[in-house]
Amino acid sequence: MLRKIISCIPNTITLLNLLSGCAAIIFAFSHNDVFGPMTGQQWAYVMIGAAALFDFLDGASARALRAYSAIGKELDSLSDLVSFGVAPAVLLLNVMLEHSLHPWLCYASLFIPAMGALRLAKFNVDTTQTTSFRGLPIPANAIFWIGLCGWIERYSYPGTGVVVVLVALVSLAMVSDVRMFSLKFKNLDLRENFRRYVIVLAAIAFVVFYGVSGLAWTIVLYVMLSMFTRHRDD
Repeated sequence: MLRKIISCIPNTITLLNLLSGCAAIIFAFSHNDVFGPMTGQQWAYVMIGAAALFDFLDGASARALRAYSAIGKELDSLSDLVSFGVAPAVLLLNVMLEHSLHPWLCYASLFIPAMGALRLAKFNVDTTQTTSFRGLPIPANAIFWIGLCGWIERYSYPGTGVVVVLVALVSLAMVSDVRMFSLKFKNLDLRENFRRYVIVLAAIAFVVFYGVSGLAWTIVLYVMLSMFTRHRDD
């Protein structure tokens, strides 16, 4: 009985990831409304961030408890699609609809979960993506869109055409063959984790200077480091 309870812990955490993504979607449809100390848009950021935390914790708990399962792997992908594919797409859609003079173009944001689903399906059948990735990981995709929505909120709307082009580029990056290094730390060794430390420090600096919008620049830096640095098994 104890073993059965323990085996359910990682999947329970994964479901918290899914529920956080669902909450983000709900808040995204009321992104200008105020809920307590924050707007719906800001709550959507928090919920996607919570989903990312649970996404990290479910894998960590599975390793610590040795509670791996085929169901857990599939459940993780389904939850990630909602939290890091559908949620940021719905958030972006509502932000675009508020500013755009061409509402029908705003639905291009749905390309994000479509490519996110394809990216996760490819990941699940590709045995070479154990220590590094092919294509932009879907959580990084979500972080980029949080950053862009933050940029629009803090600065200005760059135009629907520009956003649609970004949707195409970032979504296609998820299903590309570009090798991306993993952001997970296996240890604290500086040489082995140099790029990871660069990303962490850059993220802090970007957020300090640019607020939430700095997250978009963090993902741009991550892609550039992945493309222009020599890869080994990370």
